[in-house]
Amino acid sequence: MHEFELVVVGSGPAGQKAAVQAAKLGRRVALVERHVALGGACVNTGTIPSKTIREAILYLTGLNQRAIYGQSYRLKESVSIADIALRTRHVVEREREIIRDQLLRNHITILDGCARFVNEHELAVDGRDGAERHVEAAAIVIATGSVPAHPPEIEFNKTTILDSDDIVLRLAQLPSTIVVVGAGVIGIEFASMFAALGSKVTVVDGRSTMLDFCDPEIVEALRYHLRELNVMFRFGERVVRVEERGHGTLTSLESGKLLPADVVFYSAGRVGAVADLDLAHAGLDADARGRIAVDARFRTTVPHIYAVGDVVGFPSLASASAEQGRLAACDIFGIETTGAEALLPIGIYSIPEISFVGKTETDLTDAMIPYEVGVSHYRELARGQILGESHGLVKLLVSPDERKLLGVHALGAGATEVVHIGQAVMGLGGTIDYLVDAVFNYPTFAEAYKVAALDALNKLRAISAA
Repeated sequence: MHEFELVVVGSGPAGQKAAVQAAKLGRRVALVERHVALGGACVNTGTIPSKTIREAILYLTGLNQRAIYGQSYRLKESVSIADIALRTRHVVEREREIIRDQLLRNHITILDGCARFVNEHELAVDGRDGAERHVEAAAIVIATGSVPAHPPEIEFNKTTILDSDDIVLRLAQLPSTIVVVGAGVIGIEFASMFAALGSKVTVVDGRSTMLDFCDPEIVEALRYHLRELNVMFRFGERVVRVEERGHGTLTSLESGKLLPADVVFYSAGRVGAVADLDLAHAGLDADARGRIAVDARFRTTVPHIYAVGDVVGFPSLASASAEQGRLAACDIFGIETTGAEALLPIGIYSIPEISFVGKTETDLTDAMIPYEVGVSHYRELARGQILGESHGLVKLLVSPDERKLLGVHALGAGATEVVHIGQAVMGLGGTIDYLVDAVFNYPTFAEAYKVAALDALNKLRAISAA
């Protein structure tokens, strides 16, 4: 008989939900966390801090109110790192308390230290106090998350050449100029935040566009608004060198361009945090980016060892990771579940934010699937006028024959909340007829669904009458 029925390694969203789900089933559960604070990168260096920083910036700069009160409107004339850190620290500390309370309330044993495999059922936990403890488990869930990737040619110094962890924890003052390398989700989110603060931002990426997995029309609208915040884009450019120069940096591009800036934020993706796990002792391995291969049930090649969250790769979202942890724990203990992976919502907390669920126009066109488009602009809604949101929109992609939703895309204030109405309708197999007939609260952004559905319906009628 093993000491624990389940040991979870990592306390981020994936590990936390796996442990809690198993505990709710009455199982003996332990959770190992190497860092002093619980919550993983999500709570301490990633999702929660960055989204809190975003809200602090929007509030302190008054950016969202300028359409009403004028472009010179600011709640505070000069925003400092200390102003932003105050709110961030409060939220992060509260989240840590909530997680610890939840784990203890469910009688989950918390083991402080760094875990490594001794064999496929046994882990050694090197405690921060220098002591070593061995634990055995019938099943193990690896939920160690990820860390920022560090290309060997870039000399990160934690002061002027920073990764995504450093930009949250170590930035001493707001830069007047910043180069963001990487136009992925993290890069674009931070580029928009610094631009909102008044920094001169240059985004560099070797690809021809940004966020190429999103709807092109939504991406183009976001790019337009980032340009209005004076963000400059250098697409199709590769960084060959980043150097410290005096109190700043100099970034050299392959094309010969030179980009001086106070700070360089290098967002080159993330790699699985598996370096200390000694995976080989359990008969496991990881790929070059630290990702562990799993099947549809999140089982590794060793049947009683599961992996969930960022350590398995795409989609590397806190929401998806939490669900993966729950599903893995259910599978371990024989609880049948039905996942909703096909309807995974994507949220990007840029300024303005964007979100979508389902297919993009590019997806549908490439698959030769016919569709019609219905659009509603925030400027047409009373709620949009009240909040000064003139640039937001909701876009529906609709099947011409069945009138079912194939994709929902939103841009603007509350986009990551608004998208869930479409997600629910899609998940239940609903049609735009439901949205046309539904009565929404007034004034709300949710009304955009009725307007967009009517727009799509009118286009479909025009096709039928042709």
